[in-house]
Amino acid sequence: MRITVWNENVHEAQGDELVLSHYPDGIHGAIAAGIAPLLEDAEIRTATLQDPEHGLTEDVLAATDVLLWWGHIAHEQVSDEVVERVFQHVQAGMGLLVLHSGHYSKIFQRLLGSTASLLWRNEGERELVWTIDRTHPITQGIPDPIVIPRQEMYGEPFDIPTPDELLFVSNFAGGEVFRSGVTYRRGLGRIFYFSPGDQEYPVYHQAEIQQVLANGVRWAAPTRPRRNVTAIHKPEAGWFAAS
Repeated sequence: MRITVWNENVHEAQGDELVLSHYPDGIHGAIAAGIAPLLEDAEIRTATLQDPEHGLTEDVLAATDVLLWWGHIAHEQVSDEVVERVFQHVQAGMGLLVLHSGHYSKIFQRLLGSTASLLWRNEGERELVWTIDRTHPITQGIPDPIVIPRQEMYGEPFDIPTPDELLFVSNFAGGEVFRSGVTYRRGLGRIFYFSPGDQEYPVYHQAEIQQVLANGVRWAAPTRPRRNVTAIHKPEAGWFAAS
């Protein structure tokens, strides 16, 4: 399995001391290091916004089975050309995990066709992540609930289409609830959105969170060769017999 962990890397590049205190090797580094022992057969690379073509060249995406995406304050800096490239690869079968405030990323909005807006408040409140579907591969081996001592609050309404599957729901100290783990299928690609993981808290160092991400990678990995799913608009007579 070939995995690429993408992070805008802006907080870290700007020298944000709080973020670097939790993630000295960047959020991408922490995520990669956290899932590596759980996916021993995987090849894991990282990429950031600052890399040429954001590190997501055609060659990199063609060699990626699952892409993990973390963004926060630089969504508009991601080029439309790269977004289109990622979109096409998801349609063709590449898996995609969108993390935390990646809900506002261009690629997530493009794939879902919505604003993905939500309520939020950052006061370091406790988050409880409750499992809704205990039969799903992504929820296997996950304690119920996951307890996150301090985290940014995300709350409903969350402007997303009705999920294919609702896996996790979170509640916060202020009483809010949030659909924190949902899945979609677009074309041949599988998409998993998972919200816990703000840059100001060491959430990606929690073993339970690392297990969710590893499970998500396994679930999102393609099960068939990648291919263009664009319809043939003017098929020749008898084309189906030879396909």
